[in-house]
Amino acid sequence: QVQLVESGGGLVQAGASLRLSCAASGRTFSVYNIGWFRQAPGKERQFVAAINWSGGWTRSADSVKGRFTISRDNAKNTVFLQMNSLQPEDTATYYCAAGPLLATTPTSYNYWGQGTQVTVSS
Repeated sequence: QVQLVESGGGLVQAGASLRLSCAASGRTFSVYNIGWFRQAPGKERQFVAAINWSGGWTRSADSVKGRFTISRDNAKNTVFLQMNSLQPEDTATYYCAAGPLLATTPTSYNYWGQGTQVTVSS
């Protein structure tokens, strides 16, 4: 089993950057693929980016390509989401999740963190 805790969210102005962290507990963290999702009020949970267990493969949503970068440090049991050029439409609660597949659908992930809020003002 894996426990996930997100951090790094906050209130920023458009054009700013934030780096989210997803810290995991559990010895099996390095075997899981990790995804980042976001959910705005009244909207469905949306795929943002994912990284495979070794860090060698990543995928990201078209809406964040060129702005967001996902990476992981298995020695520190942590996955990062570097977010640059933030826009008001990026405002949401951001969640990390662990699962067996490098997938874009929330149902493919077994373990979830509690989320961290990102608010981007115009």
